[in-house]
Amino acid sequence: MNRSDNATILVLEDEPAIARLICTSLNEYGFRCDHVSTGQRLLALARQAAPDLCIVDLGLPDMDGMQVVRELQEGSPCAVLILTGRNDVTDRVLGLELGADDYIVKPFEPRELVARVRSILRRYQRAAPAEESGGAANLARFADWIFDKGRHALVAPDGNEIGLSSAEAALLLTLLRRPNKILSREQLLGERDVDPFDRSIDVRISRLRRKLGDDPQNPRLIKTVYGAGYLFATPVSWE
Repeated sequence: MNRSDNATILVLEDEPAIARLICTSLNEYGFRCDHVSTGQRLLALARQAAPDLCIVDLGLPDMDGMQVVRELQEGSPCAVLILTGRNDVTDRVLGLELGADDYIVKPFEPRELVARVRSILRRYQRAAPAEESGGAANLARFADWIFDKGRHALVAPDGNEIGLSSAEAALLLTLLRRPNKILSREQLLGERDVDPFDRSIDVRISRLRRKLGDDPQNPRLIKTVYGAGYLFATPVSWE
């Protein structure tokens, strides 16, 4: 059993049959699931005890699912998988822009759901041993910026702190740990197979560039290596 199989997951889904399918599928692989049917209830539980991952349905009775994702990232940052019946690329891209890690469209194959959950959790939990082996090195300095991995805090050269979602912080940490090395989209997404039309990592890179003030037309920090992936093109020092 993987470490991720002991993860705690909050499932936000207002259709009982779908909620049962999700929880039954995940329980079979050792995940612990709590089901809620309203956005307000999920946000309240996340504030009490941060889950490892939230599965968020976009069509909810009390509030818009996008707002739930936004409030999770602002108040209780955690990994997020969007579950949606909206077969609209715009909605999916917006969810990723707000900090979600991945999305899956209804109707879905339970095994694919489990695979995507594992991929997201593996991406986050892989960083833990690396952080432990890094000793007291918590601060990364690069190009007059500072990233505090303990707080997921990004400090600009002028001293202002820039907010990062959990997904953005995990992506930046991956880039900072392997500067001046080309990382494929598969590596940045946790080594799962990437569909040629999957834009999730591209959206997240674009959002991270904006927060770093990196010109998307001529980026200095996160460079696109066409056909290969992305490269963090500046020295990084840890302390």
